[in-house]
Amino acid sequence: MTLRRRGEKATISIQEHMAIDVCPGPIRPIKQISDYFPRFPRGLPAAAGPRAAAPPDAPARPAAASAGRRSPSDGARADDEDVDQLFGAYGASPGPGPGPSPARPPAKPPEDEPDADGYESDDCTALGTLDFSLLYDQENNALHCTISKAKGLKPMDHNGLADPYVKLHLLPGASKANKLRTKTLRNTLNPTWNETLTYYGITDEDMIRKTLRISVCDEDKFRHNEFIGETRVPLKKLKANHTKTFSICLEKQLPVDKTEDKSLEERGRILISLKYSSQKQGLLVGIVRCAHLAAMDANGYSDPYVKTYLKPDVDKKSKHKTAVKKKTLNPEFNEEFCYEIKHGDLAKKTLEVTVWDYDIGKSNDFIGGVVLGINAKGERLKHWFDCLKNKDKRIERWHTLTNELPGAVLSD
Repeated sequence: MTLRRRGEKATISIQEHMAIDVCPGPIRPIKQISDYFPRFPRGLPAAAGPRAAAPPDAPARPAAASAGRRSPSDGARADDEDVDQLFGAYGASPGPGPGPSPARPPAKPPEDEPDADGYESDDCTALGTLDFSLLYDQENNALHCTISKAKGLKPMDHNGLADPYVKLHLLPGASKANKLRTKTLRNTLNPTWNETLTYYGITDEDMIRKTLRISVCDEDKFRHNEFIGETRVPLKKLKANHTKTFSICLEKQLPVDKTEDKSLEERGRILISLKYSSQKQGLLVGIVRCAHLAAMDANGYSDPYVKTYLKPDVDKKSKHKTAVKKKTLNPEFNEEFCYEIKHGDLAKKTLEVTVWDYDIGKSNDFIGGVVLGINAKGERLKHWFDCLKNKDKRIERWHTLTNELPGAVLSD
């Protein structure tokens, strides 16, 4: 409180003045909006006029006299009472005689609001959308992924822009070996790539159980690349040899299934041909090519070669080895080996195929392997069975290389 000297005028601060003006009387409850905007089926009732008409025998009161006898507080109360009577008349249902107004129907409970987690518009606004198309070429066992463009990506850099690129993984079994990515476009939130990335060695079995994960990331030269958003497409939704176009809102990073067996991490694909030759009385094993091999060297590549064994191998003479292909993850070998064996004995045998990375001066690195035989499963069993069933017919199939070979000694 400010003290004033004698002879000075009393001053009131603007805060005190406003406090006095905005609090003229006791606080009254606020009326509901429905009281101020009533609804009537047939217009307004007679009592809803600006003021109810006075009875004809009531004496007229001069306005000036009545105004002179009322204090400002009385006038405020009277105005409030008039407003109460007026809106009470609006709320009453029209009828000929006085009586209690009918009870209002109970208010409807508010509808449930949409779940924030399941509402995709927020993610679309915050993370952006991605346009792409997928085509499964069944004849060539290839999955073509065309990344067209993105719109409204989330800004990741200090300049309010981003340096986006797209990367692909196949789940389950995601690894660096099955990662594909587009080029990076600088300083844009609406990039247009128009790039086609292709997975080779995709089988019908893969199309049933695999899911394609498409992630959009921001490249950073000085720090780790940052995740923007992703989407996942189960490959079983695609029809063979039919292009399907997508325009999907990016989502936040989805959790990875921790129950997935880490020992079955994919290390690439290999194309193998099998044929039992009646003329040569033996099994012809062809190593055609590999695709998407895991990089084992510091330069981001490998120097791969392939070894084959027909087991059980009592005499230790069933080993065959291809030539080494330098600095590649997609080598083409086109080599064929012959195992002299009776057709009836093949049902007891197992073909073991392993891929290695050649290193000078140290042990070679195991990349991945696959086993074909009567005890195998899925495509591996089907390939072996078709070979036994169809003599003198060359049958070619793609197989997935894993980082662990059951029952094998992983040493070169």
